[in-house]
Amino acid sequence: MFLLYVDESGSPGDPNQQHFVLAGLSVFERETHWIEEQLNAIAARFNPADPYSVELHGSPMRSGRGEWKGLPLNKRLQAIRDALQIVADRHPRVRLFASVIHRDAPLADDPVNAAFEQLASRFDYFLRREHLRGNTQRGIAVFDKSTTEKSIQNLARTFKHDGHSWGQLLNFSEVPLFLDSRASRLIQLADLVAFAIFRRFEAGDSQFYDIIAHCFDHHQGRNHGLYVKGPQE
Repeated sequence: MFLLYVDESGSPGDPNQQHFVLAGLSVFERETHWIEEQLNAIAARFNPADPYSVELHGSPMRSGRGEWKGLPLNKRLQAIRDALQIVADRHPRVRLFASVIHRDAPLADDPVNAAFEQLASRFDYFLRREHLRGNTQRGIAVFDKSTTEKSIQNLARTFKHDGHSWGQLLNFSEVPLFLDSRASRLIQLADLVAFAIFRRFEAGDSQFYDIIAHCFDHHQGRNHGLYVKGPQE
C-alpha cells in the first residue's frame, strides 16, 4: 500500500497571504519506519534525551517560535534542509504531490476543496500507472488533524462514488485518516514539504524548495505531481 501523508501551508482566509498549499508525500508502507528513524535522528540534535518531544514543524523552526525559541537559526534551518534531503535521497520511491492555489485564482469551488481534488486525482493516477506496470497497490491519504477533517472525508467519498472533474477515485482503500502531527514523523515531513513549497511561491524563497523540486511525481517527461493555479489561469 502507498500512504499519502498530507499537510497544508498558508491560509485561504488570511488577507495577508497570497497562496494556499496542500502537499502530499507518497511513501510505500515499508519505507515509513526508515524515514521515521532518519527524522528522529534530526530531532535528537535538539533533545537527545527525548527526541519524540521535538516536533519538526516548518514555520516555527524558521521563525524560532515556541519550542524553537532561543535555538540557533543556522541549526534550525539546517534541520529543515536535512529533513527535506531525506525526500530527495529516496526519490522516486518517495514522490511528492502538491496543489498551489493563488488567493485570486478563478475557482468554482472552495480553495481547500479544489486543492484536494487535484491532489487526490493525481495520486490516484499514480496508483493507476503502478497497476499498469504490474504493481497493483491501494492508497490511503493521512492528514494532520484540522478543522477540514469532515469536509475532506465527505469529498473523498464523493470523488470515489459520484466522481470528480476527471472521473472517479478507483485506487483508494479508505476515506482519509487524520492524525495528530506530534505522533507522526511522516506528517511532520509533509508539513516541511508544504512549507518549502509555500515559501517558494509566497516569498520567492527557494532555499528549501530547490532540494525537493525534482521529487514531484512525473511520467514520460511530464510533471503530474505539482499543480499551480494562478490569478489569471
